[in-house]
Amino acid sequence: MAERIGGDSERTLEPLPGTTQATVVLRAEGLTKTYAAVPGAAGRGELELFRSLDLVVHAGEMVAIVGESGAGKSSLLHLLAALDRPTAGEVWCGTSRLSTFSAGQAADFRNRDVGYVWQFHYLLPEFTALENVAMPLLARGMGRSSALERARVWLGEVGLAERAEHRSGELSGGEQQRVSLARALVTEPKILLADEPTGDLDGKTAETVFGLIQGLHVAHGLTSVIVTHSLEFAGRCGRMLRLKEGRLEEVLE
Repeated sequence: MAERIGGDSERTLEPLPGTTQATVVLRAEGLTKTYAAVPGAAGRGELELFRSLDLVVHAGEMVAIVGESGAGKSSLLHLLAALDRPTAGEVWCGTSRLSTFSAGQAADFRNRDVGYVWQFHYLLPEFTALENVAMPLLARGMGRSSALERARVWLGEVGLAERAEHRSGELSGGEQQRVSLARALVTEPKILLADEPTGDLDGKTAETVFGLIQGLHVAHGLTSVIVTHSLEFAGRCGRMLRLKEGRLEEVLE
C-alpha cells in the first residue's frame, strides 16, 4: 500500500520491544479528537473525546474495545478507517500515514485494506445478497462475473449460499448481518473493523454472528478490532481494551 500512496505517507515505524516491524499492522500515536462547541447551544462547549491516545495492533490479533456509551468507541474506529481525521496525532497502517491521504486515496484504502462491519447492515434493498456482497469489488473495477463469483464464495463462508438471490428485506436480522460480514471480507482486507456487530441482534443470533466472526478471523488469518458492549464477547478476543476518559487501558482477566 505504501507504494500505491507514495510520497510523504511512507515512514519506518519503531517496533515495540519484543516485536518486529512486520507484526505491526495498525498503529495510532497521540490521537486527540475534539469537536467544536455548537453555536447557540447553552452548555454545549468543546467536546474532547481523546487526548494522546495510543494503540498498536499486531498481525493476527483480535482486539476488543469496550467502554461506556459515549466514550468515543465508534469515533475511534472512524479514525482507524480514515472515515474521519484526528484533531492531533497520527494513524498508521503499515508504513502509510492516513492523514496524508486525499479523499480518493482514503476511499481506496477503505476499499482495499479495511473491511468494516457496522451495527446496522446497510444492505442496498434493491439488490440481492449476492450483489450486495459483490459491490466493493465492482466499485474497484472488477468485472461483474468475477465479482459475483467471489461474492458467492464469501456467502458460502458465512453459511448463506442458498440465500444468494434473496433481497435484504427477505432476510432475517442475523442473515443480514452475515451478508454485511461477507461484504466486508470479500476484498480480503488487511484489517477487519467491526462496530457493535451484534448490537441489534437477540442473544442467540448474536452468539451465532460473533462465533462466525471468530471462526473467520482464525480461518483467514485476519487482524480484527471489534467494538462491543458485551464483556462476554470481548473476553473471548485475544486482548480487551477499555476506552475511558479518553485513554485506552488494557483489561486483564
